[in-house]
Amino acid sequence: MTVFARRARASAGRMHPELSLVSYTLLGHLEERGGCRATDLAAHYALDKSTVSRQVAALERAGLIERRLDPEDHRVQVLHLTGAGEEILAQVTRSRRAAFRERLATWPAEDLIRFAVYLERYNAGPTGADSD
Repeated sequence: MTVFARRARASAGRMHPELSLVSYTLLGHLEERGGCRATDLAAHYALDKSTVSRQVAALERAGLIERRLDPEDHRVQVLHLTGAGEEILAQVTRSRRAAFRERLATWPAEDLIRFAVYLERYNAGPTGADSD
């Protein structure tokens, strides 16, 4: 798992030099949710608010996300992808998928099926600090 995580971090940097694995993950979550508050990101990923704050600030400086007032509560700011953020996320996603396809191209179908089953089983397992 450590090698897998190390490769994921390294590949994110190769896909786009300004986009760390954490940044890619946060952008993906914002896209999936259609935007959310920074505190929601921190809670979802069990990260310290200061960590998320630094990541959000870097993504804002890069022009990949923006803050908008919540239409239902103007005291709340919601993070959204910008057009540039959507494009970078799509570009990195395409590159990652191509890399996965290349890496798995020679695997027999039975191995791919077994691998997919194991990944589903792993991802369905318990979450939280006690399960890592």
